[in-house]
Amino acid sequence: MPRNRAAYAILWGGLIAGLIDISYAVGFSATRGVPPSRILQSVASGLLGSPAYQGGHATATLGLILHFVLMMIIAAIFYFASTRLRFLVERPVGWGALYGFLVYWVMNLVVLPLSAFPSQVKFVPILLITSLIVHAFGIGVPIALASRKAHAM
Repeated sequence: MPRNRAAYAILWGGLIAGLIDISYAVGFSATRGVPPSRILQSVASGLLGSPAYQGGHATATLGLILHFVLMMIIAAIFYFASTRLRFLVERPVGWGALYGFLVYWVMNLVVLPLSAFPSQVKFVPILLITSLIVHAFGIGVPIALASRKAHAM
């Protein structure tokens, strides 16, 4: 049964967080005239660098797949941490929000600079604020809630 619990937490947490995050990214960027395919290509650029922007639908699809793979990894980290640190799922909103906050900073200060992402990470105030809110409550909390539910199974 523990494998099913882990699969539940990772799949549901990763899918819900991934949907919220990509919806935010596409919606926020649309207000600035950036098409969804460009957002997805920017995700793929972490692996492919600048050529991702010339790859059309293929690199946009790759970006979408990579996005959800990353969300599954992020969900797995939380779930497996919560098997040892049960307090993480006893208060999933608080700990999940903190986890989402940490995920934002790790992605922007560690993962992106170490990837092939072709641009320097910039911290524009409105983007920073909205991204932190989305990461805390749209990524961290759903992942923590899915982990909590999985532990109760």
